[in-house]
Amino acid sequence: MLERELVVVGGGPAGMAAALAAQKAGVKDILLLERDQYLGGILNQCIHPGFGLHYFKTDLTGPEYADRFIKQVIPAKEIEVSLKSFVVNLSHVAATFRSPFFGGLKTASTFPFLITYIKPGELVEVKAKALIMATGCRERTREMIHVAGTRPAGIYPAGLAQKMINIEGWLPGKEVVIIGSGDIGLIMARRFTLDGAKVKAVIEIQPESRGLIRNVVQCLEDFQIPLYLKHRVAKIHGQNRVEKVTVENIENKETFELTCDTVLVSVGLIPENELIEMAGVTDVTKIAIPGLFVCGNSFKVYDLVDSVTRDSEKAGQLAAEYLKNV
Repeated sequence: MLERELVVVGGGPAGMAAALAAQKAGVKDILLLERDQYLGGILNQCIHPGFGLHYFKTDLTGPEYADRFIKQVIPAKEIEVSLKSFVVNLSHVAATFRSPFFGGLKTASTFPFLITYIKPGELVEVKAKALIMATGCRERTREMIHVAGTRPAGIYPAGLAQKMINIEGWLPGKEVVIIGSGDIGLIMARRFTLDGAKVKAVIEIQPESRGLIRNVVQCLEDFQIPLYLKHRVAKIHGQNRVEKVTVENIENKETFELTCDTVLVSVGLIPENELIEMAGVTDVTKIAIPGLFVCGNSFKVYDLVDSVTRDSEKAGQLAAEYLKNV
């Protein structure tokens, strides 16, 4: 079983910033776990500009922003990167623990965290003195907003559609309606339009957009894409494939229909904290476990990656300070 000073779970902007900050603060033994085959996290599929304006004082795309940190992480001798490493279990122990996979009591000593992860051909257990969770967030789904209708093909979370187009090179549909005006949905409205699809409308139940003003202007107004505020998608129609949606004005209850073959759902993000809950944490804003730190979108959902980086650097510095005193 491996023993490490600091384990960072998540190789996105938060995890990389935290690992680098800890390394610069004096931590000599850091293991960075990332389940994807590349570092960078969500930034790899965000090929649009608008990143780094605050942190680097320049306009970068997502991959360019990530690359600046990857080029610091890879050469760092104190940081070991393990890609394609999916964490399946996390436990916090005091004096002893029993391995859920290999059995037998083992002494924890000064290593209170047990992380179990899977990588190609191997199941690995590692004990850590300190742990930084930078697992990001996941998208809310259609089921979470209770949209009535059938369940045909063509309904996607906006982030999944972004990955399909920008990473895989697939165009999910040609006539699109977007539910919700989160930033990813707004950006995807522009992306679909640039790829030759027709975005019929963005439907937002609130009286104002949930996204950044710059995204409303650059992604909708500049491309003349309608934004319906105080409206909701009341029903999705279609059998094998989406055929149309019914849109309702929430004030006067008037309805109209929009034909489409694709519906994107962009109604917010949820911090991904299932692993932290395994360790007994129910509220990430009130963690009472010494040595456990949470940063990035797994702590709270940020609007800007620049803010993620700055706050995650603080998490790395705090982890380093903690390790000096244990």
